[in-house]
Amino acid sequence: MKAFRRKRDPEGRMALADHLREFRNRLLIAAGAIVLGCIPGWLLYDQLIRRLSEPLLARGGDINFGGLTDPFAVQLQMALFVGLLLASPMWLYQSWAFIVPGLTRREKRTAIAFILTAVPLFLSGCYLAYLTLPKAVDILLTFTPEGGRNIIAASDYLGFLTRFVLAFGFAFLLPVFLVGLNLAHVLSARAMLRGWRFAVIGLFLFAAVMTPTPDPWTMLALAVPLIALYFAAFAVAWLVDRRRDRTRPAWVEVADDTASTLGSDQDPGPLGPDRARPLR
Repeated sequence: MKAFRRKRDPEGRMALADHLREFRNRLLIAAGAIVLGCIPGWLLYDQLIRRLSEPLLARGGDINFGGLTDPFAVQLQMALFVGLLLASPMWLYQSWAFIVPGLTRREKRTAIAFILTAVPLFLSGCYLAYLTLPKAVDILLTFTPEGGRNIIAASDYLGFLTRFVLAFGFAFLLPVFLVGLNLAHVLSARAMLRGWRFAVIGLFLFAAVMTPTPDPWTMLALAVPLIALYFAAFAVAWLVDRRRDRTRPAWVEVADDTASTLGSDQDPGPLGPDRARPLR
């Protein structure tokens, strides 16, 4: 069996067909984990829908199942939502493992150490959304005119809740992707520091779009942690860049049109020390 195993390139290089095959395998593993995570969501559906509907019911709203197939569709939607949350360690790992082969061994160790924070960050963002949800629902329902009644389709309410929670969760993964780009030599800490003003403005705009409430407090509940996570990612990227600078050979910094000065102090060569000058 060993003779049929494909040797793994230590530098992570693969052909296009191998990349597509690996993407398919990791996608199947992540999907299988989500399906397994759907089982508790399906079994605990009654308790979950009752708990998540409390902010709406407390304001006099009603959950409506309009069609014959709506109860089944909503229960399936709830199961998928729970499956995404419970399977987050697996699909986050599979997503990162697809990128890791392109990194060096030392950067892989750093990446593995940092990816361990991705799951707590994602779940922390989802939990913050859960805490913010009653306030968001309360503010949105204040626009109901006097004498009106909120009868909301269960699928619409659950869709809003899913987007709201997952938006917070994915937003909290910002430092993971920033550090990942830094490890892949795409984004340097210096570039992150130069663009911090644009990043702050972009994060406030993102928070405003993801929190559809007119009050500033819900937006700040998302924007402030995201800004703190951005600068935390900058600190990690700065440490990685600093370590790279220490291990980079001196000749890398020499310009292409400059003669090398290696060994000039001890052995100036037959032409003498005065001839080691920039090329004209």
